Amino acid sequence: MAMANLLSTTQTPPPPPLLHSATFFSSSIYLTNPPKIKRSNFCKRGAIKVRSKGSNSADAPDRLISAVCYFYPFFDGIQYGKYVITQFAPIQILIQPLIPAIKVFKSFPLNGFLVFLTLYFVVVRNSNFSRYVRFNIMQTIVLDVLLIFPDLLERTFNPRDGVGLDLMMSFDSTVFLFLLVCLIYGSSSCLLGQLPRLPLVAEAADRQVL
Repeated sequence: MAMANLLSTTQTPPPPPLLHSATFFSSSIYLTNPPKIKRSNFCKRGAIKVRSKGSNSADAPDRLISAVCYFYPFFDGIQYGKYVITQFAPIQILIQPLIPAIKVFKSFPLNGFLVFLTLYFVVVRNSNFSRYVRFNIMQTIVLDVLLIFPDLLERTFNPRDGVGLDLMMSFDSTVFLFLLVCLIYGSSSCLLGQLPRLPLVAEAADRQVL
């Protein structure tokens, strides 16, 4: 019952070169006396250090902040899972621990908009945060803004039965599953210190984060 009541609530969407030798002579010298490549130097150059500033990697606090931010678009679009969650028990079990947090997020209609403003102006536009954090948060913001389109589509057509309802159910379920995949992929990648790049939103996030 709590799951059904939660999914039935809706929220106002946020407003809108390698150079080669020129002569045979130099090539023959190169082949006769090939340069020695030190394995240790090569490994050092290829190593990726986990840093916070000026890097796509991050330290532990940055990983945690970035991982948590991926819950924002998922909470904002939880209503699109009203068909999938009620039909599949494993997804219900997966979502159950998140119900208290979702209820708090949905308790006030403008919470999503306030979170949007806070993340964008306080974090994304703040150079004191690492680019790793700002990029990940910008990805979640762009993903959340994209939720405007399925909401407009649902409000415009809103079929009650027949084929239209079946199509809308499939569309809503696709949106929800996409958000769930983005949550799992984004959060797990951040916790592992990797840089997740979500489809549809990564390029837009790159352009916004300097």
